[in-house]
Amino acid sequence: MNRLPPETRDRLADAITFHPATAEARLFREALGRFATGVTVVTVQGPDGPLGMTVNSFTSVSLNPPLVLWCPARASSRHDAFVGARAWSVHVLGAEQLKMCLRFTRGGAQFAGLDPAVTEDGAPVLAGVAARFDCRAHASHDGGDHTVLIGQVARVTVAGPDDHPLVFAAGRFGAFHPDIG
Repeated sequence: MNRLPPETRDRLADAITFHPATAEARLFREALGRFATGVTVVTVQGPDGPLGMTVNSFTSVSLNPPLVLWCPARASSRHDAFVGARAWSVHVLGAEQLKMCLRFTRGGAQFAGLDPAVTEDGAPVLAGVAARFDCRAHASHDGGDHTVLIGQVARVTVAGPDDHPLVFAAGRFGAFHPDIG
């Protein structure tokens, strides 16, 4: 530890270490919140109409074939509709789309007042997002209190080059504007 620069030693002196199975769930959640993520809305045609879910557990898996994944919570009332779907769309939200994000959280307005277009695979589409990945169900896996859904990307739609993403970190939303070149 003596070989570390003083500023690193100071940061480590304030650090805590814990086992997530024995520590308060809040501490584990706060530690995960230190990793900033983008914000997406995943949409599907449910048994009673279009459904959406705000999601930050989205990532790429493979370029060849093009695969992405996301993880709906098992406790969600929308979980089974997404797990049972043959197709869904992942909408990456821009920094100005916080209202869209909140619309698809628990208790949000969902598709009320919207008239979504539909992909050729039947997934509802939200207009004006930074990027959209139209996916066909590829695999699902148990992920504890979530299900890991992997989709094969059939189509991608990307907005203009100056669109900045909506970001979620430490329990708050914000924007990312790259300053480092």
